Amino acid sequence: MLLDNSQFRRIKKLTGKAVGEFGLIEEGDRIAVAVSGGKDSYVLLHILEQLRRRAPIQYELIAVNVDAGFPGYRKDVLEDYLKECGFQVHMEATNCSQIIEEKRHPGSSYCAFCARLRRGVLYDVADRLECNKIALGHHLDDFIETLLLNQFYSGKLAAMSPKMLADNKRHTVIRPLVYVEESDIIKFSKQNEFPIIDCGCPVMGEEDQNRQRMKRLLTELHKDNRHVKRSMIRALDNVQPRHLLDRAVVKKMETDL
Repeated sequence: MLLDNSQFRRIKKLTGKAVGEFGLIEEGDRIAVAVSGGKDSYVLLHILEQLRRRAPIQYELIAVNVDAGFPGYRKDVLEDYLKECGFQVHMEATNCSQIIEEKRHPGSSYCAFCARLRRGVLYDVADRLECNKIALGHHLDDFIETLLLNQFYSGKLAAMSPKMLADNKRHTVIRPLVYVEESDIIKFSKQNEFPIIDCGCPVMGEEDQNRQRMKRLLTELHKDNRHVKRSMIRALDNVQPRHLLDRAVVKKMETDL
C-alpha cells in the first residue's frame, strides 16, 4: 500500500500532466514497464498503476526485468515484491555480462555497451509479450543532465524525448517521469521503503564521472536559484531556432519564408 501523502499526489499529478501533454498512453496500450529494482523504476511502475486505476481509458502494465547476469544481483527480491503487489511480471535472464566481457573493445564504455545489449533484450521481450510501448524511468534531472552532457562533451543540442519511436521502429518508448525531480523520487521511495537492489555491475559508479559533474553543477546552481531545474526543462519546450547555429534549420526557415 502506497503512502497517500503530498509527495505521492505531487508525483502523480506531474506524471499525469506529462501523460496528457505528450499523449504517452492511449486506449488499448499494452505497456512494458522496465523495472530494475532501483528507485526510479519502482516509482514509475507504482504511479502508472495508480493512474491506470482511475483512467478513462483501458491499458495494461507488465513489469519487465532484464537480468544482465552479473553475480550478486538479487532479482528474487524484486520478483517477490512485484508479485506481492499484484503486478504482472516478466523476468528475463540474459548472458549480457558474458557478452560484454568477450566482445567489448578495450577503452570503450562498459556502461554504454551494457545499455545497448539490455535495450535490445527489452525490445525483444516487448515483442514476445505483444507490448506496443515501453516505459522507462528517466526523470527531470536525467533530461537536464543529458542536455548538459551533450552540450559540454558531444557538441550537440539534445536531451531525451518523453515519447519517441524505438530504434526497432515497432515500439514507442515513453518517459512519463519527465516532470518529476529526482529529489521527489528519493523521498517517495524512502517513505514507501521500496526494496532497492543494485544490478551487480562490476564498474558501477566508475564510468559516470561526467554525469556526476553535471549533478554537482546543478546542485550548485540550485543553491542560488531553486527554480533552475524547472527553468531548464521548460527551455526544452521553448526552442528558438532563429537564435541557433544549425545551418540546416536556418536554411529550412529561409525556404519556408
